[in-house]
Amino acid sequence: MNYLECIQRTIDYIEENLHEKLTLENLAEIAHFSPFHFHRLFQAMVGVPVMDYVRKRRMTKAAERLFYTDDKIITIALDAGFQYQESFHRSFKKIYGVSPKQYRNAEQLRGPFRSKACLSTRHLSGGQKMEPKFLTKPAFHIIGYELKTKNMEGQNNNDIPQFWQQYIQNRLGFNIPHPLNNDEELGICTDFSPETGEFVYIIGMEVKEGTDAPDGLVYRSFPQLEYVVFTTPQSDNESFPSTIQSTWNYIFSEWFPESNYEHRGTLDFELYDQRCYGHLNKQMDIYIPIKKRLVKK
Repeated sequence: MNYLECIQRTIDYIEENLHEKLTLENLAEIAHFSPFHFHRLFQAMVGVPVMDYVRKRRMTKAAERLFYTDDKIITIALDAGFQYQESFHRSFKKIYGVSPKQYRNAEQLRGPFRSKACLSTRHLSGGQKMEPKFLTKPAFHIIGYELKTKNMEGQNNNDIPQFWQQYIQNRLGFNIPHPLNNDEELGICTDFSPETGEFVYIIGMEVKEGTDAPDGLVYRSFPQLEYVVFTTPQSDNESFPSTIQSTWNYIFSEWFPESNYEHRGTLDFELYDQRCYGHLNKQMDIYIPIKKRLVKK
């Protein structure tokens, strides 16, 4: 069973079990992936994190039932995964702008809605193939600045660029003591919680083991791992961010499905060096730790 079939099978399962308790671990097991890899793959292929998708499908079904049926609101709330009618009320009003009761009395059905995702082979084809390199990176140690964010509702897409902007404008890199390479900065995603979408993002530089971190900075160590490394296509200053994002999309929507690997789930990082300077021909590297995929029938 290929990647597309695995993800579509979980989408179908979600649709048939929206009223049941669904967890990322349970859905990853159905897809035959590790939870971390499944989370990243689902987001790349469907466009939203898996538990966010579940929540939006439940709220869409709830809105439809409120409008088209006379089912009790508490019953609809329980089927949508809420233990209390009050919490359902707050969440529903946040999305639809009115209370469940007001929605029931509305003159027309109104969104936003999340329709069931249906994947096709177009998700796994097309585009220029990128040839990555494989390497084993020894254990390394960094000092840097830490940001806690989450990928629900695209929060990280706002938080991280602002974090980088603050780092660059305030020249915070000069506060990192004794970096091994002044021209290399890392943007590291780690400590990821697939169930909540929360993770830690660190901007930092490699240092010698045991280097003391000044107040306001963090010291972190990461073990030796095998990585697959992708270099982004050359781009100008304006298109550089979108080029990075399209490379990430390619990795999870095309390269992983055609490979025999999956994400190891501990961290991944972007490496920015002298190739990022200037306004033209900008490039950077994406490092992803990998492990052989265990194929299940």
